[in-house]
Amino acid sequence: MTHDHDLVLRPTPAQTEAALNPPPGRTGGDLVVETLAGLGATTVFGLPGQHALGMFDALRRSDLRYIGLRVENNAGFAADAYGRITGEAAPLLLSTGPGALTSLAALQEAAAASAPVLAISSQVPTAGLGGGRHGYLHELPDQAASFRGVVKSVHTVRTQSQIPSAIEAAWTSALSAPHGPVWVEIPQDVLLAETAIPVVTGGDAFPEELAPRPELTAVAADLLSKAARPAIIAGGGVVRADASGKLRQLAERLQAPVVTTPGGKGAFGWTHPLSLQSWIEDRHTTDFLEDADVLLVVGSGLGELSSNYHTFKPRGRVVQIEADLGKLESNHPALGIHADARLALQALLETVSERQDPEAPERVREVLAKVAERIAAQELTLEQDVLASVRKALPASSPSFWDMTILAYWAWSAFDAKGPNHMHSAQGAGGLGYAFPAALGAAAADPTRPVLAVSGDGGALYSIAELATARQYDLNVTWLIVDDGGYGILREYMNDAFGEATATELTRPDYVALAESFGVPGVRTTPESLEQDLAKALAAPGPSVVLLPAVLRMFAPTHLG
Repeated sequence: MTHDHDLVLRPTPAQTEAALNPPPGRTGGDLVVETLAGLGATTVFGLPGQHALGMFDALRRSDLRYIGLRVENNAGFAADAYGRITGEAAPLLLSTGPGALTSLAALQEAAAASAPVLAISSQVPTAGLGGGRHGYLHELPDQAASFRGVVKSVHTVRTQSQIPSAIEAAWTSALSAPHGPVWVEIPQDVLLAETAIPVVTGGDAFPEELAPRPELTAVAADLLSKAARPAIIAGGGVVRADASGKLRQLAERLQAPVVTTPGGKGAFGWTHPLSLQSWIEDRHTTDFLEDADVLLVVGSGLGELSSNYHTFKPRGRVVQIEADLGKLESNHPALGIHADARLALQALLETVSERQDPEAPERVREVLAKVAERIAAQELTLEQDVLASVRKALPASSPSFWDMTILAYWAWSAFDAKGPNHMHSAQGAGGLGYAFPAALGAAAADPTRPVLAVSGDGGALYSIAELATARQYDLNVTWLIVDDGGYGILREYMNDAFGEATATELTRPDYVALAESFGVPGVRTTPESLEQDLAKALAAPGPSVVLLPAVLRMFAPTHLG
């Protein structure tokens, strides 16, 4: 009897010939790019540096497409978005020390959002490994230590024969549920030395599926089937698992209202009769969820935003499906099911009983009406009109990427993403500068549709250098910059807390003129002309900038009592 694991793939004649007679002039860097290509990579992001030149030299001997950004952190954001859009591991090539460390904030965002990024960094020569102080340029006593608390796994290579296996193991780690960033580091001398190792002709990296334990899904199905007032919170895990279809089927079978977290935007239809949309920061929504006798939480750890800043106190039974073991029951006691959202939802679909609850849509309408009434009482028509103009201008199939700015905070609650995997923001780790470089990565992943980036003027200055990248590769990204003269949300926070803001006001450039200096078309708009100007920019091929001078305000929070 033959088992699958007993099968050995035999090389083809062409592979045998390539193995016996590898082309001359190959180095350790070629082993890196050959392994990536064998695993299915087509595009890599990064920034060259002295110790990494062996990898970058090998790129010209490969078919991999290279997108080079101007700052390592921005390259990480671009790879993050590429991974989110494609579901593939996005290679990120970096140099040692300062280059590597500059990517840390982007890798933290990728970890928080479960974006599969395969970061491959150079290291000092092998003789400098181990913590001694040899005086090499960029030397750190333990470079990998800076990444262990951020990424899923760390892989240090010391010889050329380790390169294919280390990259393959990292690739598998990045794509195992939950997805996330991983770190591989390879010494400079290993990358530069000629190699006699055969050409890498394939890869075998198939992440194991994280299936739920059947006894747990049986209990969960029984609880949900017998519930009088079931409800569902859908997080980013539903989007990453491509499980929105199964979520809709389960919600309809149970007649359970669904609210999505900021990371779960688009996981459930905005206008569906059971959709509570994304007003998870609103006390009316929080009250409704607390009243559920069985609350199903799928792909969310119920962290700060998703719990209305930890004011959410469920009174009923909680069932939590989560692929990240560390998030399971980390905030609320629950029937915890450690599983990929798609597989767990499928198991529930196969076992739950259909519920009849004709009043569920009416209860949803009542909550949404209360939310709308609360917002309407705050005289925030400018903010709502601006967000509505963005939605009207943006094609329904286009993805959008949002920085940490007031308009994005509105979008977390009030923006219809029009589908799963369409709206992304930096709300996982909360760093500035995400939107524009991430949008460039998304445009590289799918050049057939325009991509929108939304930043404030403060966040825009983090990534202004990438206008050169957008122009160099002619990436189809429109960048909306809302200019309020400073860090607008921090200005609000400080005024509310201290009565006066400090360190929030900014001298900034003429963004339209600056964009045009890069060869990128720019236009200054108004709230009244935003829809038309933004639609025109999105319809034109290549990069563009739309500048909106406006001071926006946040809606009043409901978590402060």
